[in-house]
Amino acid sequence: MTYATVMVNLTLGQSNAHVLGTAIAVAKQCGAGITGVAACRPIEIACRDYAVPAVLYEEDRKQSARQIKAAKIEFQEAVAGLHGPTEWSARTTVLPLADHLSQQARGADLIVAAMALPKVPADVTRQVDVCDLVMSAGRPVLVVPNGVAPSRFERILVAWKDTREAQRAIADALPLLATCPHATVVEITPSEEIAVATTRLGEITHWLGRHQVKAEARVTPSCGANAKQLRTIARDGGADLVVAGAYGYKADHEWVLGGVTADLMAGERCVLFAH
Repeated sequence: MTYATVMVNLTLGQSNAHVLGTAIAVAKQCGAGITGVAACRPIEIACRDYAVPAVLYEEDRKQSARQIKAAKIEFQEAVAGLHGPTEWSARTTVLPLADHLSQQARGADLIVAAMALPKVPADVTRQVDVCDLVMSAGRPVLVVPNGVAPSRFERILVAWKDTREAQRAIADALPLLATCPHATVVEITPSEEIAVATTRLGEITHWLGRHQVKAEARVTPSCGANAKQLRTIARDGGADLVVAGAYGYKADHEWVLGGVTADLMAGERCVLFAH
């Protein structure tokens, strides 16, 4: 298994150096091509309760055209030195951006997107809802914190739970795990379940070995919040990527994320999510 196409989402109106750098790192590590995508929604989408003056509508149209042109230049300059195939696609859509990107991801193996900036109101006309994208895309999503752009993923931590989502995540991460020299599969579990968890992780590392992935198994007794423990394990191990299942449920048409998923989504390191 490998990645043939990495799709990277560029947010209009801001620098995308960190997501582009990460997508290029994945492409080089896995021998993949890159498709750059950008999208925006017309301003009336965000102004449903009142009419948009014609002059404001026209200014938004001109601004989006300028931003799309700038994003295309940014993408082309970033991928100029790559040997694999590259493509570019940008458009205006009335769909929520997460829905639009999910449709665009039909031809991709992995999506790379930026984490939302903390305490900054989201612009629904320019910024994708990363939670919706992760939970709805049907493809693994590598979420990149602001300012982080690893040149290669050397230390990968798999956050294991015996669930469908974790099974999907570890399988979707195989191309990166196969090219990573230091992989660890960790399960945080109550003390009374350590023996069972140890057997379980032994089966997982054996399966990984059949894919030429040499991984260490680590079972850790739970003590307090799992999210905090996982952050500590990732930090102490110098992980540059965490692989995890994404957990949540829909309430009033919006995704409500589980505690560990939400914590990882707002963290300081790259996370490959699958749902």
